[in-house]
Amino acid sequence: MGNIGSKVRKIDSEAITLGKPIYTEDLALKNALCVKLLRSRYANAIIKNINKARAEGLVGIEGIYTYEDVPQNKFTMAGQTYPELSPYDRLILDKHVRYIGDPVAIIVGIDEKICRRALSMIKVEYEVLEPILDFEKAIKSDVQVHSKEEGTFFKLPQEIVKYDLTRNVVGEQEKVFGENPNKVFEECPVKIEESYTMQAQAHAMMETYRSYAYYDHLMRLTVISSTQVPFHIKRQLSVALGIPSSKIRVIKPRIGGGFGGKQTSVTEIYAAFATIKTGRPCLLKYSRKETFSATNSRHKIKVNVKIGAEEDGTISVVDIDAISDQGAYGEHAFTTLGLVGEKTLPLYNKLKSGRFHGTVVYTNKVPGAAFRGYGATQGIFAIESAVNSLAYKLNMDPTELRLKNITKQGETTLAYEKEILSSRLDECIEKGKELIGWEEKYPLKTLKNGNIRSVGMAIAMQGSGIANVDTSTVTMKLNEEGDFSLLMSPTDNGSGTDTVLTQMAAEVLDCEIDDIITITADTDITPYDPGSYASSGVYVTGGAVLRAANKLKTNILKEAAEKSGIYFGDLDLAKGIIVTKTGTEVISLKDLAEELSAGVNGKTIIGTGSFGSEVSPPPYMAGFVETETDVLTGQVKVIDYVAVVDCGTVINKNLARVQVEGGIVQGIGLALYEDVVYSEKGKLVTDEFLQYKIPTRKDIGNIEVEFLESYEPTGPFGAKSIGEIVVNTPSPAINGALLNAVGTQFGKLPILPEDVLRRILNF
Repeated sequence: MGNIGSKVRKIDSEAITLGKPIYTEDLALKNALCVKLLRSRYANAIIKNINKARAEGLVGIEGIYTYEDVPQNKFTMAGQTYPELSPYDRLILDKHVRYIGDPVAIIVGIDEKICRRALSMIKVEYEVLEPILDFEKAIKSDVQVHSKEEGTFFKLPQEIVKYDLTRNVVGEQEKVFGENPNKVFEECPVKIEESYTMQAQAHAMMETYRSYAYYDHLMRLTVISSTQVPFHIKRQLSVALGIPSSKIRVIKPRIGGGFGGKQTSVTEIYAAFATIKTGRPCLLKYSRKETFSATNSRHKIKVNVKIGAEEDGTISVVDIDAISDQGAYGEHAFTTLGLVGEKTLPLYNKLKSGRFHGTVVYTNKVPGAAFRGYGATQGIFAIESAVNSLAYKLNMDPTELRLKNITKQGETTLAYEKEILSSRLDECIEKGKELIGWEEKYPLKTLKNGNIRSVGMAIAMQGSGIANVDTSTVTMKLNEEGDFSLLMSPTDNGSGTDTVLTQMAAEVLDCEIDDIITITADTDITPYDPGSYASSGVYVTGGAVLRAANKLKTNILKEAAEKSGIYFGDLDLAKGIIVTKTGTEVISLKDLAEELSAGVNGKTIIGTGSFGSEVSPPPYMAGFVETETDVLTGQVKVIDYVAVVDCGTVINKNLARVQVEGGIVQGIGLALYEDVVYSEKGKLVTDEFLQYKIPTRKDIGNIEVEFLESYEPTGPFGAKSIGEIVVNTPSPAINGALLNAVGTQFGKLPILPEDVLRRILNF
């Protein structure tokens, strides 16, 4: 039929190109009130007094609200399916502020200028407390970021999450697979023990956080927001504001990027509260500084790795111990931590034993939250760097070491017992070697100017949705003119999800993309979907689209059979025509739809499908890099990056390629450029793009992408996910290239020129 695997352009590309008003701020009334937030100047403090009298007297100020004015309902900003694993540890405004940037007051005025003036006139008296900023010292610190007396509330029992607020522990978990890992490790003739720390990372999306709230004609609170999780936002608004969810509507317009950051409700609650208090439309949009310093970031995680192997390279045990810096509030704390182990240990399957132990701790810093890769990125950096070290110690080609040990299709992994129904990872490695020219370039070449060209590689896995948790529902209907409406609630944040899912529906119904009206993410109109996270779009929502489209097709053919008297099993749908199996035309969809739109027997034909899965099939990727190291300055340049990806059936090759390229650039940024830096008092220093460096086109060299399609039997048309896995391989691959270049890897990211130069000069 031609829709699967084709290079269909994005269905919203014309609107984006022409600059049509499609984003949150575009949809706000011009006279909407402006909302701004006064923020804490201290990393840990108790508010003693707030003097807002002068600010409230300003002409144009509609209201100033503090912790005394807001509902005292604990909630979490994490956009996750209920019951959330994240603690209910927030208030809309709190007397206790826990990081520099924590909201202190909500200011509502007629424009931004008057709000900024009011901000400068509010005087706050604090009792300043000692903060805890070092996450490795948080467990033994006398400082408690949260206490039981303040009412931190976990939705799941303590024996599952294993939190301990007296030690600042948000959660702890341990999983052991196979034999005793300590015993197996001690018996191995070859041992690797290393420590790797991945820094926090800012999302750096183009559109900053923003939300617009108003009352509709029925006095229902309506929130238009740049969010990845509209249904989760609806629940959070209900909990935090103490109003029935039936009185709330959330609409997601076009999103200018998210990368996981907008899986957290950063702005919605404040804009909604302002509308409740004033009765008027209110718009809150964050500046770039606020987006850096008062939202969330990737978790900084330190991972200690022990690998025990035989002399022939067989990996017998992998033992992981991780500690994660959560920051001031517990969004996504426990779940991100778990993926450090779950998305790494199953890569290797000659194991006798595996173990993952992890702890996530509160600190007085910007909260950690969801970020593309979601714990797997940090885990892959550590594990794959350690495997490269093992290859170096064994004097073994790292590609051959992996081919000897990786999990293959048809196997069930020792770690986490994942049944692998689709995998071409071994072929991805072989293809990557060919494309990068591994045989000619490994391990290094010295150029005439003394610079070193070297190669490195890494592999990765991810998941496709969250097994046994998230479920999506999609509805399709035949319209009165013979076209279709596709109603669904995934949140396309730039990846092209809406287009890919429409392609799937068009494939089932054998129609053109333009024959389908795609309606997305309005909690009043479209069915429930968890949103855009956990690489769930193509797999989870796609599964629901497939079922809805097939159900609609069946219902159409049944209706045609009833009207024509032809046996249902002898009918099919082809290019807008209902035909017999022999190709004889019975009736056009347009004529059938017109007949159904009038008369006493009129009806609308609908198909609804839901999909949830007991498994989360992993996509796989092999990443290969060639770098050039300047021996005089320590500067490292990426010359070539090759990515070979198995994401099952590729639905749209152009959009998939862009996903891979974008993820690789983010991974290169992690490896060499991006860093979140705090002052000694806990102030975020890197709060603008002048200080926070992301790679530009000149920094990333040539990127080559190849797909090796497997067929995932549980996925729609055999598809798996692609959105997150693509960020995981650059940092360990670049680290491996530097191991080959200068004889050592680096335990902390980003790898800066001065770090490399010190290693070259041996000091």
